[in-house]
Amino acid sequence: MVGMKPTERVPTAPVKFFGAGTAGCIADLVTFPLDTAKVRLQIQGEAKPADGTVVKYRGVFGTITTMVRTEGPLSLYSGLVAGLQRQMSFASVRIGLYDSMKQFYTRGSENAGIISRLMAGCTTGAMAVAFAQPTDVVKVRFQAQARLADSVKRYNGTIDAYRTIARDEGVKGLWKGCVPNITRNAIVNCAELVTYDIIKDPTVLGNTNMTSSSK
Repeated sequence: MVGMKPTERVPTAPVKFFGAGTAGCIADLVTFPLDTAKVRLQIQGEAKPADGTVVKYRGVFGTITTMVRTEGPLSLYSGLVAGLQRQMSFASVRIGLYDSMKQFYTRGSENAGIISRLMAGCTTGAMAVAFAQPTDVVKVRFQAQARLADSVKRYNGTIDAYRTIARDEGVKGLWKGCVPNITRNAIVNCAELVTYDIIKDPTVLGNTNMTSSSK
């Protein structure tokens, strides 16, 4: 009938998983050069060339410019496959499970308080890291090794990187840095998802609109 609003349909869990993972991959395609520049800046000075000189990157865009000039544009996307794997597994858990985890803490209630939202954000952030850490390790390894000559590169491909790390460093090597990464992403997830969740809450928007209209 005319004037009737369509029934609001809640996305299913698979739709949330796929949607969150796809959104993460799209964002990674756009921002990956910035991530690569960040890694280069972080590892700068770790090793010196044989001639004793050190290639210094100055700032994010200076690093990108230097990489394009000395290594070619494709160097900015070294490790992209692992990066997309990371986003598809990381974002799908971090974002896709948030509503389900929030309902878990509220025992199915739709009225979630700030504490329940914070706990859900921390939980899904930690779960996402624990699940996707191997992809993050491989991504960073590729970004770091792109500056090396082909003759000294350890990994020939993404699958080879997983196998090589597991063989040479043990399976635990794929989860190196997991604990600090869990701490970091639990905090980040709370700041991002909980803030977004509160802002889009109809009651919050309704109160804001009421306040604005009363002025």
